[in-house]
Amino acid sequence: ITSPASYICPFVDLCRTIRICFETSWCSRCFHLSESISNRALQHVFAVLSLFASAVGSQATITAGFSIINQCQALDCFPRVKIVHTSEQILGQVYVPDVNWLFMTLSIAITIGLHDIAQLGKATGLAVISGMIVTTCLMSLVIALYWEKSLFASACFLVFFGSIEAMYLSTSLVNFFRGAWCLIILFLFFTTIMSAWHYGTLKKYQFDVENKVSIDWLTNYSPSLGVSRVPGIGFIYSDIEMGIPAFFSHFITNLPAFHQVLIFVSFKSSPVPYIPHNRRYLIGRVGPREYRIYRCIVRYGYRDSVRDTDDFEDHIISSIGEFIAREEYDYESLNSAEGKMVILGSLMEDGGAALIPVEEMGSSVCSPIVGGGSESRRNLLEGSSGSGNSDNRGGVSRKRVRFMLPPKSPQMRDSVREELQEIIDARESGTAYFLGQSHLLARKGSNLLKRLLIMVYVFLDRNSREPPVALNIPNAALLEVGTVYTI
Repeated sequence: ITSPASYICPFVDLCRTIRICFETSWCSRCFHLSESISNRALQHVFAVLSLFASAVGSQATITAGFSIINQCQALDCFPRVKIVHTSEQILGQVYVPDVNWLFMTLSIAITIGLHDIAQLGKATGLAVISGMIVTTCLMSLVIALYWEKSLFASACFLVFFGSIEAMYLSTSLVNFFRGAWCLIILFLFFTTIMSAWHYGTLKKYQFDVENKVSIDWLTNYSPSLGVSRVPGIGFIYSDIEMGIPAFFSHFITNLPAFHQVLIFVSFKSSPVPYIPHNRRYLIGRVGPREYRIYRCIVRYGYRDSVRDTDDFEDHIISSIGEFIAREEYDYESLNSAEGKMVILGSLMEDGGAALIPVEEMGSSVCSPIVGGGSESRRNLLEGSSGSGNSDNRGGVSRKRVRFMLPPKSPQMRDSVREELQEIIDARESGTAYFLGQSHLLARKGSNLLKRLLIMVYVFLDRNSREPPVALNIPNAALLEVGTVYTI
């Protein structure tokens, strides 16, 4: 009869064998700092303090990484990522969830890939000494440019501290194949991403600026091109503040028609938490008054929610109505050239409004309708002119805002009432949104480096966050105009 001990002894022997193998592995060769404390009772306290120190150090590194990514994105040197500002008083206190996941993935991959604490130490040493060298070089520039000291003092500082750090750097580079190679690969990886994004963004902006057309092209040459005006309001989103963007001129050239009222919209961020609603919109007129073309610059702070704004269109129309009512009494803005912008809210100074909003219930329709009159066009684009809960599914009830003229008063001229009534009629006919989709291509005969940068930029642009122009736009009212940029 087999005793129970015969079943237990093999398990004990197995545990004993695993412990012996673990003790003779690479972990047994590690020297723990807790062994330097002679008092065995204090080793546990030392272990707890080490955990807290590691947490503080890692948190400082992660926070510095978030701040650097935020600054690089502001300088157009990093792809679009979600930036969460966690403080209303401190501008640089941010949290980047996308980069946080990236840090976690890279940390796990490097730890598993290197598999040796000695190699991790060599990679860390190269990172520290590289940061010291960069700091020394920047400090020499601060001495020469900001402190306005002599170049000799700046050169002495650079040579003295740079020579010491260069010796440490040479020692770290000797261990290139012992763990330091990992840091070099990460450096090349992020440098390629930042260089490609900055190069593509810069070339794209230069192309937009160089290929934009003036308002004279639209007003003077549109009759010769056979351009017709259709009922409705057209919102054209653009990154430029002057002229007509290249994608819209491309659209008019191929489809010679634009809406009865045109509004060029641009977004500008400000280094403040919030922008009050009465100072958020800058309104100006583009071209002659009879063309009904306006420009609106929307300013927002880093704590303002721009994407989830359902009444964005209502605020712009109200601000344009206020601009039209005030323009009659502002001789400077009435006779100024393009570029004169006026900060406006949604109410007049006397407490009234140029356009009175009236809420009603409507339904959003997303099925496209080809042909038909103004009534079918109104039904198609009705979903884009509502406020409240936004839903693009057909038949879903939602709030819709209509505008009315205030009671007739002798203070408002007939020309102002006529222009305001034309905006109301255009709003009732429907609203359309124009977005430009750029496609970058390298010219034939371009070198390999240029092709690589453009290819990386196109890949990042397709897989990064969308710009803050997506304001719950219904699909039925959205027109994306594609333009090929050959650089």
